[in-house]
This record gives sequence, structure tokens and C-alpha cells, in this order.
Amino acid sequence: MLSNFPSSLALVLEAEGGFVNHPSDPGGMTNLGVTQKAWRDWVNRGVDEAEMRALTPELVAPMYKSKYWDACQCDDLPRGVDYAVFDAAVNMGPGRAAKLLQAALGVTADGSIGRATIAAATAADPADLIEIFSYEKEAFYQSLPTFDTFGRGWFNRVARVQDAAGKMMV
Repeated sequence: MLSNFPSSLALVLEAEGGFVNHPSDPGGMTNLGVTQKAWRDWVNRGVDEAEMRALTPELVAPMYKSKYWDACQCDDLPRGVDYAVFDAAVNMGPGRAAKLLQAALGVTADGSIGRATIAAATAADPADLIEIFSYEKEAFYQSLPTFDTFGRGWFNRVARVQDAAGKMMV
């Protein structure tokens, strides 16, 4: 399938926004959706606030491609579904995104997107899959202790992603 990564990345970066360091966010210091810990792990060294504030889309794109898009096999998923899964992987981790996709598909939720998950996703109606996947994300968000603080934003994001993913289907 043709890679939908560039347009998906642009939407994720728009949703994630710029630098934040909200005291209730367990991710801590974040810029362009990249936590300080994730960036430190990616560059394999200590990272200070100045470096976090200086992140650009060009700097973070290779990390997003490797750790989220490729980790979730998004090039092998149907268009639209690829973006929805990628966005979830960025927001909640690739393993959780994979488990939610697998739950939406009714396959074994092992947290790793492999041949069986890809085959089930390819066979599914993409519009239905995106809708069910969106419900799975909402249920996960509601289970989090920070839902009262961030829930409204998460649900708005789910709706925006669902809408954009639907427009990507071919």
C-alpha cells in the first residue's frame, strides 16, 4: 500500500501541538507530542528543557516513523485505519494501540500487529473498523485516572481522528 505517513504525521503534529509541561500529565515535559523520556531514549543521552523546546517536525519525524508508524505496521493497514492506529500509538503507545485495534477486530490482543491482525484489518470494512476502534479508544481513556483532567480533549481528538481517517479511505 502507498504510505500515508506524511499526511498522518502532519495531522498528529497538529493535534499534539507545541511545548507543554502540565503537572497532571504523567508524560511530563512534551513537545510536538514527544515526551522528554521518549526523546532521551531516541537520542540516547540526557535531554534538557532547552532541547525539548527546540524540537522541530523535521527532527521528530524519523522517531515517529520508526517507533510508532513502523512499530504498528501502518504501511500494511488500510488507508484511514493506518492514521487512526498511528495517532493512537503516539498518544498511548504502540502496544496499547495494537491491543485496541486487535480488540476492535476480534482477534487475539497480544499488542503486536502481525500477519493475523493485518489480514483481519484488510478484510474488515474500514469505516466500521475505524468506528469500533474509536469506541475502544474512548473506553480506554475513560479507564485512566487522569480522565477528569484530559478526557474532554481526548474525546475531541478521537472525533477529529475518526473524521479525518474516514476521509482518507480509498
